[in-house]
Amino acid sequence: MSTTKELLEKQRAFFKAGYTLDVRGRKAALKILSNTIKQMKDEIIAALKQDLGKSETEAYMCEVGLALGELNDAIKHVRCWSRKKHVRTPLAQFPARSYVISEPFGNVLIMSPWNYPFLLSISPLISALAAGNTAIIKPSAYAPATSAIVKKVIEETFTEDYVAVVEGGRDVNSDLLEQKFDYIFFTGSKQVGRIVMEKAAKHLTPVTLELGGKSPVVVDENVDLDVAAARIVFGKYLNLGQTCVAPDHVFVNEAIADRFVEACQKQIDLQFGASPLDNADYGKIISAKHYTRLVETLDEVRPMLVRGGELQEDALRIAPSILRLGALERTEDGWNIDSYRIMQEEIFGPIMPVITYSSLTDVVDYVDEHPRPLATYIFTKSRMVKKQLLAHLHFGGGCVNDTIIHLATDFMPFGGLGESGMGNYHGKWGFRTFSHEKSIVDKPFWLDIKMRYQPYVGKLKLIKMFL
Repeated sequence: MSTTKELLEKQRAFFKAGYTLDVRGRKAALKILSNTIKQMKDEIIAALKQDLGKSETEAYMCEVGLALGELNDAIKHVRCWSRKKHVRTPLAQFPARSYVISEPFGNVLIMSPWNYPFLLSISPLISALAAGNTAIIKPSAYAPATSAIVKKVIEETFTEDYVAVVEGGRDVNSDLLEQKFDYIFFTGSKQVGRIVMEKAAKHLTPVTLELGGKSPVVVDENVDLDVAAARIVFGKYLNLGQTCVAPDHVFVNEAIADRFVEACQKQIDLQFGASPLDNADYGKIISAKHYTRLVETLDEVRPMLVRGGELQEDALRIAPSILRLGALERTEDGWNIDSYRIMQEEIFGPIMPVITYSSLTDVVDYVDEHPRPLATYIFTKSRMVKKQLLAHLHFGGGCVNDTIIHLATDFMPFGGLGESGMGNYHGKWGFRTFSHEKSIVDKPFWLDIKMRYQPYVGKLKLIKMFL
C-alpha cells in the first residue's frame, strides 16, 4: 500500500501528464461516479444506518440523493463552466482581447466530517473533478462504516493516481497536513479548522473551511405558528441535531412564546411520535464521546426542560428536548444567557433552547456580539422585520420562514463567514472554488500604440484621455 507521500507523488504525475485537462474526460469521470453510486446505493444507505441510525428515507434525502443531484448538475454544466470567459478590454489596450481561463489547482485534499459522511466526502469531490483536479479524500474515523463505503465507491470508480481515499485517525490527518497539496477543502469543527489553516500556511496552500457555529432562529410574533414550528422542529432534530446548519437556539417574541413551545411539542409528536425513542427511524448520536458531552450539557439545565430529556445510553439516543432559558437580557457582565454552558458552544444535538425577547434590537445586538454563525433563520410575515434582520445580522446563509434547505441547491453558494468558515461551494461556485481563474490580455502585433513608451514628453494629455 502506498504511503501518503507516495500517493501524492502518483497524483502529481497523473496531473502533470494532463489527463484531467480534457473536459470530456472530466464529464466521463463524473458519469462513472454517478453510476457507481447508483449501483451501490443500498450499501451506502446501510452504512449510514450503522454509523448514525439514519433511515433509508433520510439517508437518501440528505446524502445519496443530494450527491446524485449535484453530479447531474455538474455533468450538465461542466462544459459551460470550463469555457473561456471573454470580458471587456479597456480602450488603452486596443486592439487586444481579454478573457479568463479556468484552470485546475492540481492536487487537492478533501477532509470530510462524520455527520453527513457520504455527502460531505462526495460533494466537494464533484466540484474538484469538474474543475480538473486530482483528489485525496480523508473521511472521518468517527463514521467507519461510511468511510469504508466511500473508499469502496472510489476504488470501484477511479485509479488511485486520480482519486484515492485514505482512512485513519489523527495520525493520518497530521501526516496528510504535512504534505504540500495545491488546495485543501476541510469540513469540520472550528478547532480542527484552525489546525488545518495553520498547517496550510506552512506551504501557502489555499483553503476552504466549512465550519459551524451557533446558528440562531428568530421568530417574530407575526407568523403562522404551526408551519413555523413544523419547519423548525424538522431542521433542529434532523440527524438528531448533528447538522452544521441546524437551528441551534430560538429567539421567540415573548407575546407568542408559550404558544410557540406548545406548537413545537405538537410537531415533535407528529414527526417522531409521542415516544421518539421508540421510533426506529429517529437515529442516534455518532459516538459515546459526543453522547456524554450532550448529556452533561443537558444535565446542567434539566430544571428548564419542558419536553424530552429521555435517554437511551446503550443506543446513544437522546429524545428531542426543549428548554425554556427565560428572557434575553443584558446585564453588567454581558448577556444573561451566556452563563449557560449550552449557550457557550455549538450544541450539535437534539436539544433546543428557547429564549424570549421583547426588543428585536436586543436580538440583533446579541447575535452581532458573538461569532458570526454559519446559518440564521428568520420567521416573520413582516417585510420590515425581514428587511431589518437581513440587513443587520451577518451570517453565512440561511432561510426566511424555513430552515436547512438553503444548502440543498446547486444554484447558490454555500459557505460560512468569519469563524463559521471561509470560501463556498455547490454548483458553479464549487467549480470556481477548485479552479484558478487565469486572466489573459491577448494582443496582436499589427498595431502598437507608442504612448506608454519613454520618452514621455508631450504624452501626458493623451494618456489622461485614454485612462
